[in-house]
Amino acid sequence: MLFSSIVFIFCFLPILLAVYFLVPKKYLFARNIVLLLFSLVFYSWGEPVYVFLMIYSAFFNYFMAHLIAQNRRKGGSGKRDFLFALVMNLFILCFFKYFGFLMDTVNGIFHSHISYTALSLPIGISFYTFQALSYIIDVYRDKVKPQSSFLNFTLYLALFPQLIAGPIVKYIDIESQLSYRETNPEKFGQGATRFMLGLGKKVLLANNLGALHQLVLNLPDSQASVLSFWIGALAYTLQIYFDFSGYSDMAIGLGRMFGFEFLENFNYPYISRSVTEFWRRWHMSLSGWFRNYLYIPLGGNRVTVPRHILNLLIVWALTGLWHGASWNFVFWGLYYGVVLILEKYVFGSALKQSPAWAQHLYAMLVVLIGWVFFFSSDLSAAVHYLGVMFGVGRFAFANVKTLYLLRTNLVLLILSCVLSGPRPMERFRRFAEDRRVAAVICIFAVFILSVAYLVYSSYNPFLYFRF
Repeated sequence: MLFSSIVFIFCFLPILLAVYFLVPKKYLFARNIVLLLFSLVFYSWGEPVYVFLMIYSAFFNYFMAHLIAQNRRKGGSGKRDFLFALVMNLFILCFFKYFGFLMDTVNGIFHSHISYTALSLPIGISFYTFQALSYIIDVYRDKVKPQSSFLNFTLYLALFPQLIAGPIVKYIDIESQLSYRETNPEKFGQGATRFMLGLGKKVLLANNLGALHQLVLNLPDSQASVLSFWIGALAYTLQIYFDFSGYSDMAIGLGRMFGFEFLENFNYPYISRSVTEFWRRWHMSLSGWFRNYLYIPLGGNRVTVPRHILNLLIVWALTGLWHGASWNFVFWGLYYGVVLILEKYVFGSALKQSPAWAQHLYAMLVVLIGWVFFFSSDLSAAVHYLGVMFGVGRFAFANVKTLYLLRTNLVLLILSCVLSGPRPMERFRRFAEDRRVAAVICIFAVFILSVAYLVYSSYNPFLYFRF
């Protein structure tokens, strides 16, 4: 079930809201039961079998956290239990997500023909496993106490707004909200507004940009051109931002409607003037997770230069692998690792002294090239796509088909570029302060247009569901 689906918007969500708010505010335990049950139904809608895997993860990590704490109280370190919990969580993630990738790699290296049954990827397993790991690690570090209520801990893992595509919510950030949270009309209104604007990002912008990107990918060589490949790459660059940030907006908005406050996941990454800045603004919950639970434990930058370079390469290779079980994702991660190393040790100072427009152009060019590796089926497809973009092969710079694509999608591309920056939202906030009724009308207009699009269009993917 998608947030941007008619079933969710007009069936699932209204029923959940009615049941949730019929429970008196003082009975938060009962409200948590309602949220958990509906979250399990939400997940089961797309994964009727794998919901048991998620429940097992909740039971296992709940039990192991208490075992670690119990050993600590008896004078032990709890390290053995912690390592066992760590290994088991990673084993489950790797088995379901990377087993096929491992077998294909073995067959490719040794030219063998080992047969295997491909496993379907449990939706959201990367997200809820990382949430479970953050809990176990923080319990071991004695930063949080084990959650006494199995209901509350399971709700933390299974809470439907961020369950299947993030943001990655650390237990330490939501611990108190599981036991107490405030709900009021103002907070509900803010959440509903955030949800509707996120829906508009996803449906009106990301879906149309995605259709344009697919159109370019499907062009026969006789109709393709250098410029059309640049248009396709730009369309995907904008699509993945509005797709994922739109989902994050909807998740944050839904959480706020039920009293939860999730941390922000995007901060206008396409205004960045370096790749370092870009990754401080893009998918911040994932970047923060790797920084706190892998990069810093490896030594961070408080080590020798060669070790720091190794730390960065390890973190970024695993960041790429987290996104998908194929070598192009690993290459994508290492690509960013190398660029960040170069910014740190080679040309970072010169970049800071460059004009602002040059810094921004550099950052966006690196990011756009990176997305080609990201959306390509494999490395050879990415190299071919980039080759055409930079004039390799017998492709014209532009042709009749290219001019048609540009003419029919120019407004969409320009509007998307403008809306990917902070100024439109800042101006809308000032407008809303002066003319609240008009602002509400605008938001509802976005919502109605989004619903109308959903009714008449069948193209409605969420890119990050596959991760």
